[in-house]
Amino acid sequence: MTRLRTILAENIKAYRSDMGFSQLKLADLVETAPNYIAMIEAGKRFPSDTMIEKIAHALQKEPFELFSIVPIQKNWRAVLLAELSDFIGDKLKEAQKNN
Repeated sequence: MTRLRTILAENIKAYRSDMGFSQLKLADLVETAPNYIAMIEAGKRFPSDTMIEKIAHALQKEPFELFSIVPIQKNWRAVLLAELSDFIGDKLKEAQKNN
């Protein structure tokens, strides 16, 4: 499987899960068969540009977002806040050592 197919497959699956959609629900929204969605998510099929647009719309994303290489995380705000907190804490410790 090519890297592009892998990225697309993983992102569609992650965005679909985040929306709480089953493969059947997504298939209904984009007017295709559930096994086609399964094949896309498995990297066995690559959708047409029209289907990419339909899938993106159903997932409330822009088509280019389906090809993002940034890891998709459900609780990205919580992860970001935790990372910022750790970073600030480390910087405060460094500053205290230097004083």
